[in-house]
Amino acid sequence: QVQPVESGGGLVQARGSLRLSCAASGRTFRAYAMGWFRLAPGKEREFVAAISRSGGSTYYADSVKGRFTSSRDNAKNTVHLQMNSLKPEDTAVYYCAAGAIYDTGSYYDPNQYAYWGQGTQVTVSS
Repeated sequence: QVQPVESGGGLVQARGSLRLSCAASGRTFRAYAMGWFRLAPGKEREFVAAISRSGGSTYYADSVKGRFTSSRDNAKNTVHLQMNSLKPEDTAVYYCAAGAIYDTGSYYDPNQYAYWGQGTQVTVSS
């Protein structure tokens, strides 16, 4: 079992960068794939990025591909989301989640993630 806690959100101008971090308590962190999702006002929860247990595979939504990068440090029980070239449409609450995922298709499905953080607000001004 893990408990993710996000940090690093804030207000940034368009074309700027932010780095989100997610620290997960628990001794089994490396057993979980980690995902990032976001929720904007009036929209449904959206998959953003995910990273496999080893960190060897990453997955991204088309809307962030080439701009966002996910990484993890299993020794520090931490996962990061580097967000570059931010756009106003990236404004949302970003959530980190952990799931026991073993097939590629499941990384994109929020129902495959059992543990969720409280979220961190990212606001991108134009």
